[in-house]
Amino acid sequence: MEIVLLRGASGLYLAATVAALTGIAVRKAFPSRLFLWLVGAGLALHAVSIAIRSLLVAGVPVANFGEGLSLLAALLVALFLLVQRRGPLIALGAVIMPLAFGLTLAASVLKGGAEPLPAMLRSVWLPVHVLLAFLGDAVFAIACSASVLYLVQERRLKAHRGRGVLRQLPSLERLDQLSHTCLKWGLILLTLGIVTGIVWAHEAWGRGDWVGDPKLLFSLLVWALYTILLQGRMTAGWRGRWAAQLTIAGFAVIVVSLVSVNLLGLGIHGRAF
Repeated sequence: MEIVLLRGASGLYLAATVAALTGIAVRKAFPSRLFLWLVGAGLALHAVSIAIRSLLVAGVPVANFGEGLSLLAALLVALFLLVQRRGPLIALGAVIMPLAFGLTLAASVLKGGAEPLPAMLRSVWLPVHVLLAFLGDAVFAIACSASVLYLVQERRLKAHRGRGVLRQLPSLERLDQLSHTCLKWGLILLTLGIVTGIVWAHEAWGRGDWVGDPKLLFSLLVWALYTILLQGRMTAGWRGRWAAQLTIAGFAVIVVSLVSVNLLGLGIHGRAF
């Protein structure tokens, strides 16, 4: 049942993508309103799907790669709607919703049957660590999406293309500020996720192989990259294209980490999830 709901959510996310692109192209209010309704309906189905899965596994549904992708997509869409409340950003939705569609579609394929959590994952630390980590990834995804739009908009302005279907893109200043704000919150969440993961690992296994776990090393690399970027912004005025490119590079590391660790079964995270 929850797989059917998840596929329904992915279909609504795809429809929302089409509505967002249409809204940008025709500059009419109806596609924009329809876009928000589609996103909201998709998230509602998605939330019910996750709730049903949680009941079936008697815990947070993150025991396999598909379940993790589903949770990440739901958090991404929910955070986007929160950002949207501060002002219409349908262009940002045109970048985020294809990502949400891809994540949910992949999740519906990779989920498999519901299974109880493995013994090694049954801990009070699981929901805390996982939610912090996935929230951080979702916030970084929004920062990356804003940076992609920044580079597109900058290129348009340099080419003096003030007209066309992309004329409704947000200003460079707004995109830069949104990316910067998301990076700050994402770094806080990532830091808390790393700390809770270390505490949990130390409690469960003591001092062992988890110290060199690939997922931890990837997370520390992302943490270092974004810390340097934020510090450079404060001290050296790093912003604009340079900041956007570094933001995208950091998220690329997150994607590589997510895919390689889980699909290749690397380290403790790969074996456990």
